[in-house]
Amino acid sequence: MAAEKSAVKTFLRQMYFGHSVQARIFRYFLIAFDLITIGYFIVSSVLDPARHHHELDYVIAAVLLLDYVARLIAAARPSRYLISFTSFADVVVIASLIAPAFLENFAFLRVVRMLRLMRSYHLLKELRDASAWFRRNEDILQSAVNLMVFIFVVTAIVFVVEDDRNENINNYLDALYFTVTTLTTTGFGDITMTDSVGRLMTVLIMIFGVALFLRLVQTIFRPAKVNYACPDCGLNRHDPDAVHCKHCGRTINIPTEGTWE
Repeated sequence: MAAEKSAVKTFLRQMYFGHSVQARIFRYFLIAFDLITIGYFIVSSVLDPARHHHELDYVIAAVLLLDYVARLIAAARPSRYLISFTSFADVVVIASLIAPAFLENFAFLRVVRMLRLMRSYHLLKELRDASAWFRRNEDILQSAVNLMVFIFVVTAIVFVVEDDRNENINNYLDALYFTVTTLTTTGFGDITMTDSVGRLMTVLIMIFGVALFLRLVQTIFRPAKVNYACPDCGLNRHDPDAVHCKHCGRTINIPTEGTWE
C-alpha cells in the first residue's frame, strides 16, 4: 500500500511540476479548463441570472475537487498547501458550486467564484518557462492579468451588492459596464446607485479603484522598469532611462527605441 501511495505521489508530482511534454500538455489542459470555467461563471450570470440550473456547476465542482485532491497529494508539504491562498480559493469556489444542492443559491456565492481568476497566475508561470517572448514582456502581461482580475472581481462585488437593489443592474454584464465606466471616470449616468450601500461602494471604487486602475493601465503601456542584467552585480531591474546601475554604479547600456517622456 505504501509503495502504491508513493507511486501515485511521484506520478502526480511529475504531472504538476515536471518538464516532460506529457506534463506540459496536462497543465495546459488545466489552464484551458480554468479559462473555460471563468467564462462560464460570467456567461451564466448573464444568461441565467436566477441560477435555476446547477447541473454543470456540479460537474465543474467534481473536476475541481479531483484537481484539488491531486494537488494536495503532489504537494511537497501538504499542510503548507492547505493554508495557502490558492488552496483557500479553490475550496471556496468548490463549496460555492455545490452549496445550491443543500442551500438556497445566495448571491454572495457568485462573487467568490471569481476567485478562480487567481489561478491565472499559474498560466504566467507556464508561459515564463516556455516562451522567451513572454519573459521579455512579462511585466506588461503581468499588469494586464492584474487589471483583468481587478476589474472582474470588483464587477462581481458590484453585481452581488446591487443585483437585488438596483433595477438597472440585472446581470453581470450590467455590473461590468458600470464598473468600467466608473473606473475610467466616464460616468455616462445611465446606471447610477440609488441606495446608500451602493453609493458608499461607488465612493470606494472611485477612491481606491481609479488610482489602481490608472496605475495598472500605465504599466501596461509604459512599464516602470526594464530587464537588463548588470554585468558586475547582476541587478536586472532598472529605470528605462538609466545609464548607471543603482546598486554598483557601473555604466550600463540599456537598448532603447527612443527617449522616455
